Amino acid sequence: MTHPEPLLLAVDDAELDDLRRRLAGARWPTEIDGANWDYGTDQGFLKSVVDHWLHHYDWRRVESEVNAVGSFVTEAAGQRVHFLHARSEDSNAIPLVLTHGWPGSIVEFLDVIPLLRRRFHVVAVSMPGYGFSGPTRQRGVDSAAVAAAVADVMAQLGYHRYVAQGGDWGAIVTRHLGEHYSDRVAAIHTNMLFASPDHNDPELLAAMTETEQAAIVAAAQRMTDGMAYLNQQSTRPHSLGFGLDDSPVGLAGWILEKFHAWCDTRDGIPISTDRLIDNLMFYWLTATATSAARLYCESARAGNGALSKWAGRVEVPTGYAVYPYEILQTPRAWAAHRYNLVHYSVADRGGHFAAFEQPAIFAADLAAFADVLLERQVF
Repeated sequence: MTHPEPLLLAVDDAELDDLRRRLAGARWPTEIDGANWDYGTDQGFLKSVVDHWLHHYDWRRVESEVNAVGSFVTEAAGQRVHFLHARSEDSNAIPLVLTHGWPGSIVEFLDVIPLLRRRFHVVAVSMPGYGFSGPTRQRGVDSAAVAAAVADVMAQLGYHRYVAQGGDWGAIVTRHLGEHYSDRVAAIHTNMLFASPDHNDPELLAAMTETEQAAIVAAAQRMTDGMAYLNQQSTRPHSLGFGLDDSPVGLAGWILEKFHAWCDTRDGIPISTDRLIDNLMFYWLTATATSAARLYCESARAGNGALSKWAGRVEVPTGYAVYPYEILQTPRAWAAHRYNLVHYSVADRGGHFAAFEQPAIFAADLAAFADVLLERQVF
């Protein structure tokens, strides 16, 4: 069996100098009067991020932080995989693997890992094709391949029974783990639950509460003109990739629009500028924007993408945390129809990037889920 090896992040100064040169020499598009986020990324906001990136941002800080957590790399299910591994001091801690999505990275988990370690041995996997797990160089790296790699990482670490957690692509990967790796995945937890109802089942459709119906309507309104990215990345990711891998400003413009659109921004973007840039750096320094986007294309072609039909069921105990500004709002009855739902919670703050936006709420909910699993003697 392959064994993980430490991977200390230490980017050459020349790469950081090249980044600063590109940022300083950015050519900005002509603005129009009154343009804001309704045309895409707001230029004033982006210029403020780039100014911070150029004059105040410290990449060495995040290198030290990642290295201190425990940074490793291995070959898992035929893919290069970078991951963080933070063991708990609690001898009864439950193994937990976290899988992120797009346009995120393992940076999403840096602030929540210290909180989770009180109850869990934490493994945060950078999906193949993302960050220091990439770029991928062959066809066929879809969500099922990512799930296989996650399962292999946990096996290499000696975790034979564990909880899998994820949102966005991580939710699809986690669903796949719960459905197809139930011999080792004892339970799953998600903050974005894919469970389309059978439209021929009137009882299931009628089981939706008024509050849930309103949440679906509100989420649909927020997404009305925000799906072009999915179509582009699912069909022609390489056409987009030339710009993303060549221009840090282009990369930031593409990714930061989604943080503005998908976060709970009632009090502004709840993620610091430094953290937003940390996440961008995991794409820029590894030249993985193209391979990250390609996951959409490969998964759509394989039939295991976000919009692909799914007729399965997850039998392992499942926890579902609902955040008010999540872009997919799944009613509780629909979730229970397709998953063995044993834990359900509704947060009052948070959006699509739950762990990133609200680490304390996210960690507390997973701790409550752990209590449920212990009561049921799952562990």
